[in-house]
Amino acid sequence: MAGGKESGAGMRVVGLMSGTSHDAVDAAAADLALDGDSLLLRPLGMVSEPYPEELRSALAGALPPAATTLGEVCRLDTRIGQVFAELAVRADRELCDGRAELVVSHGQTVFHWVEQGRVHGTLQIGSPAWIAEATGCPVVSDLRSRDVAAGGQGAPLVSIVDVLWLRGRPGVSAALNLGGIANLTVAGAAGDPVAFDTGPANALADAAVHALTEGRMDYDEDGLLAARGRVDETLLRRLLDEPYYAEPPPKTTGKELFHWPYLRDALSACGPLPLEDVVATVTRLTARTVADAVRSAGAGEVAASGGGTRNPTLMAMLRTELGGIPLRTSDELGLPSAAKEAYAFAVLGFLTVHGLNGTIPACTGARRPSILGSVTPGRRGLPRPRAAAEQPRRLRILPA
Repeated sequence: MAGGKESGAGMRVVGLMSGTSHDAVDAAAADLALDGDSLLLRPLGMVSEPYPEELRSALAGALPPAATTLGEVCRLDTRIGQVFAELAVRADRELCDGRAELVVSHGQTVFHWVEQGRVHGTLQIGSPAWIAEATGCPVVSDLRSRDVAAGGQGAPLVSIVDVLWLRGRPGVSAALNLGGIANLTVAGAAGDPVAFDTGPANALADAAVHALTEGRMDYDEDGLLAARGRVDETLLRRLLDEPYYAEPPPKTTGKELFHWPYLRDALSACGPLPLEDVVATVTRLTARTVADAVRSAGAGEVAASGGGTRNPTLMAMLRTELGGIPLRTSDELGLPSAAKEAYAFAVLGFLTVHGLNGTIPACTGARRPSILGSVTPGRRGLPRPRAAAEQPRRLRILPA
């Protein structure tokens, strides 16, 4: 890789990610290298596969607030690991010419244990042994637990990548990810950066569409339902009364809170509403709560990524709510928006095998920075030894 004398040799890394929408698994490949205090990332592309419908249904049926069994958790852990393994093999073949050296798997979040603002534990499943066996590569997984053990929220873990990426831009910038849950990283001010989950992004819209169509649809494709609907102010006010929005960062949330029974309870006080109005209202809720968070953090620009950026109705509402604050996608700054989280986890695993910290305490609330994850050896054992490396201070995106 270009860019001067590197403190460590480059590495071809595959990052695997399935978010809180649990609809598909994404794999992004990158050439990564350390160059002094810079981390160099050359994107190699992304491949994605939807979960098999039967597996997606089993996963959805096991998530809170539903009850499940340890037997079902074991089956899901194995089957999700196998799906991740198949995609990792494909990514290595199609994006890395069979030369991937490391796979980093976020896994599938199935529970994030939060009580009174404190995270006590987090669980991502998808057995890494299947990935290591299929690819032959060492695998870094279980990236969130160490930060939780250090007193942090375990999220948003992409915050260190966002801070390195945004550092040096004029003013105060915010990186926004719109998945099932929306998270925000704000950097560039004189003080410490801040990162937190703002609330639902697609979670409540997906839940409403699935429940109110009795499973015939799973999400609001292209934002067409929300575009046809009318925002119900009574429902919106009720949803905005959620105490989570007033909690100070760092904070995290998930589908343990923002799920269909939660929305159904809010709807019960509003009378029957057409599907389109419900979806329009929860889409406005996302735009309002994100914009409020951006303003409260003092950000002067927003770079968005994630599946929500493909919803033109959500993006239009967000632009309206942000007023004069510019909203662009991360693609405009060099990081493909659809693959940004997968690239971020590739970076986290790369830092791990170099013995470097993957968290910023100001962003997660931890007592100290941590080297993240557990490493499953590949067929040739553990990742090859690296020269002493310097903790990077900035991320440079190189041309693909």
